[in-house]
Amino acid sequence: MRKVILTGDRPTGRLHVGHYVGSLKRRVELQNSGEYDDIYIMIADAQALTDNADNPEKVRQNIVEVALDYLACGIDPEKTTIFIQSMVPQLTELSFYYMNLVTVSRLQRNPTVKSEIQMRNFEASIPVGFFTYPISQAADITAFKATVVPVGEDQMPMIEQTREIVHKFNQVYGETLVEPQISLPDNKACLRLPGTDGKAKMSKSLGNCIYLADTEEEVRKKIMSMFTDPNHLRVEDPGEVEGNPVFIYLDAFCKDEHFAEFLPEYANLEELKAHYKRGGLGDVKVKKFLNNVMQSELSPIRERRKQWEKDIPAVYDILKKGSEIAEQTAARTLADVRNAMKIDYFSDGALIKEQIEKYK
Repeated sequence: MRKVILTGDRPTGRLHVGHYVGSLKRRVELQNSGEYDDIYIMIADAQALTDNADNPEKVRQNIVEVALDYLACGIDPEKTTIFIQSMVPQLTELSFYYMNLVTVSRLQRNPTVKSEIQMRNFEASIPVGFFTYPISQAADITAFKATVVPVGEDQMPMIEQTREIVHKFNQVYGETLVEPQISLPDNKACLRLPGTDGKAKMSKSLGNCIYLADTEEEVRKKIMSMFTDPNHLRVEDPGEVEGNPVFIYLDAFCKDEHFAEFLPEYANLEELKAHYKRGGLGDVKVKKFLNNVMQSELSPIRERRKQWEKDIPAVYDILKKGSEIAEQTAARTLADVRNAMKIDYFSDGALIKEQIEKYK
């Protein structure tokens, strides 16, 4: 079996460092590993419209922003197919067929759907397209017969529902679809990076993000104003590192070599944490160190982005070619699905012959 990756993001804004440590960085590593036959990364504009139907310009404008973030992070169009979801119409048809395999009550139990509905205050006014998001995502994954889906922890329920749909389809119609596996970051701190305000999730809608496209000064300001331990009022006070966003970010980004370069009085992060917990270490010093660490990680990303920003037509050309390749792949899967479901009427010679014999 071919080893295939499918993943993507909704173009509702620029991507942030939560996306980076949660999935993007891993995607680049997998891309460069040479272990995979095909890699597809989707800009999920159709999914973005499920809760932005009245503001399509927002989605439209962010297509290129997300593409630039991909390229800046090191996604290589020579190794990875980057495409736009709505440019692959076969995904919609697959979603339509999969809807018959999922109940309303099962969708209502999906933890990701429940939390997203609550976050958006939809209550009883849930757009049907948004409600069926897991089915659409299953179509995206199975269309490319993905074996691995590298995503953040919050997407685990969605992948599980995809696996259920694959199992049900194959059970009813015969072995046709591939059951995907989820790939999570190895570093637990990367699973769900909190917002700079201390909220549980970094979110574009909450405005508590550090964006990959932020300038050096914007990153510095956001880090220096980050929420920390509210009881660590004086330098000499003992501080908590558990649940402290500054230390969670250090867990996600920091390496031992950063100390030799930026904070040589400590050998590693454990020593820094121990000092903070016993008191005598101020938040400002820790934040300055975090700023140096993150700037070293984000600087090459910013530089690559600036280079791609100089040739926007080339970015659109990458998206156009990628979408054409993606459509060809999805068309082959759709043909397999239609064949399995016995709805390939005009290409089924046996059916036509049978009907001819029947009415002789």
